[in-house]
Amino acid sequence: MVQTIDAAVFQRMMIHAHAAINAQKQPINDLNVFPVPDGDTGTNMTLTIGAAAAEMRKKHYDAVGQAAAGTASALLRGARGNSGVILSLLFRGFSKAIKDKETMDGRDLAIALDFGVAAAYKAVMKPAEGTILTVSRLAAARAAGQAREDSSFEGVLEAAIQEGQEALAHTIDQNPVLKKAGVVDAGGKGFLVILQGMLDEVRGLPMPETGEDGAAPADKADFEAVNVEDITFAFDTVFIVRKARENVDLEPFRSYLNSIGDSLVIGEDDEAFKVHVHTNTPGSALNEAQKYGTLELAKIENMRTQAEDLAAGKHVQSTDDLEAVEAELERAPAASAHAAPEKKFGYVAVCAGSGLEAVFKDLGVDGLVGGGQTMNPSTQDILKAIDATPAEIVYVLPNNKNIIMAAEQTIPLCEDKKVVVLPTKTVPQGISAMLAADPDADEADNTAGMTEGFSNVRTSEITYAARDSDFDGFAIHQGDYLALVEHQLFGTDQDLSAMLDRLARSDGHQSAEFISIFYGEDVTQEQAQEAEQIFAAACPNAEITLLAGGQPVYYFMISAE
Repeated sequence: MVQTIDAAVFQRMMIHAHAAINAQKQPINDLNVFPVPDGDTGTNMTLTIGAAAAEMRKKHYDAVGQAAAGTASALLRGARGNSGVILSLLFRGFSKAIKDKETMDGRDLAIALDFGVAAAYKAVMKPAEGTILTVSRLAAARAAGQAREDSSFEGVLEAAIQEGQEALAHTIDQNPVLKKAGVVDAGGKGFLVILQGMLDEVRGLPMPETGEDGAAPADKADFEAVNVEDITFAFDTVFIVRKARENVDLEPFRSYLNSIGDSLVIGEDDEAFKVHVHTNTPGSALNEAQKYGTLELAKIENMRTQAEDLAAGKHVQSTDDLEAVEAELERAPAASAHAAPEKKFGYVAVCAGSGLEAVFKDLGVDGLVGGGQTMNPSTQDILKAIDATPAEIVYVLPNNKNIIMAAEQTIPLCEDKKVVVLPTKTVPQGISAMLAADPDADEADNTAGMTEGFSNVRTSEITYAARDSDFDGFAIHQGDYLALVEHQLFGTDQDLSAMLDRLARSDGHQSAEFISIFYGEDVTQEQAQEAEQIFAAACPNAEITLLAGGQPVYYFMISAE
């Protein structure tokens, strides 16, 4: 049994933990019982701990307490979704317990786990049983008992995982929704996968062999076997793109890349795809890729110059050398994106879609953060927008219930600006809050007015089923249209017009005075006008407004006041 660990082992544990949950990301996503396309638990936890793994790869720490503090800081800024925020809180408390430790044994681990649980429970307003909180609490309690008998780090971590697995199995009975679906809690599962990855590193087991995007990594060019005159396409180009939506057809993109290069390999999963291609025009490849999603990472190497350097006996430069350049840049004074206060109130909103962005801009929003259902922004993403807002008090509109916690984590991180997070759960709520903003009011009155403004909004949404499900009495099939009212399932249908008509005739819309319909990027002008006509016919007493939202995934967002 390994008795103690040092900083280097802890750093490797975090890297291994990220690889472990990355490999199981989709199975964890599949535990989410609500069938709408969403920023699922596995994705959010993987991206969150990925921030810590990246930090552990970049830096060297002399003490385990320092490494834990670096992990907690990276997790806090990289936290995405509620599950990611809770994970960051668990490690924040963990790091505080061992802040002065050079090494860590089983007793230290037990105390750190207990501190982590306390921090997470303290931050969650209404802790629910049958969640990651339950699993982490019982795992920590077992760790404490084990530490009294055996102080080895490995033994205590193993005992914590074993107890956590039993607690996870019981989450089915603690949560009625999980029980009906017959699945365990996704957050609790993700937490145990992370702990198991940490234990596997202590035991010297190999990390799962997957790329950062979960796809098999593309082969690296073998320059020693290549002559300069044999290189038709000079640039070895690798990049990762986050898909704009599920079921993206990549065949047209594949054909395009084959027309400008060779050695093409495309690997994909539900969220992203990774491309490896040799081409003379890497910029063209990257530009074309952005038609299918958001570019996240790119690596371009000139194989001709590398082959020439190799033939001349010189050092062959690659993108690996960028780490040395980055280290130099970190030591140099960095240009600040911080904006000094120039006015009293500023506003930051989270949304996706060019039309919705334009609406928020017209209403006076200073900073926009890309994100929503399928991709929750991190705390750091929101913090950057706050820093760039030239105001003394910055209001943040998360516009999604799964982003509120990440937004709230920015409050203690801002030193010279006051951050007020309004818990808007939908984009229409955020728009109504901005309509009620008053630049001449004091903070209390402005906050009260905006809160009242969004509280009077009833939001309905139409999207599609991302998976088959038996949920809340509905037999749902993948691809069905889903109507949600205040995030609760209203109904399903295979006919979009019929779904819109049923929604328009519901009580909430029949009593509304104002109805705004925001249509998404996958909706044609004809479909949008038909939706407007359906609501006008069903709600003759309401003023109907049709707007191009351009949002992904959600065909329609409908606000009623």
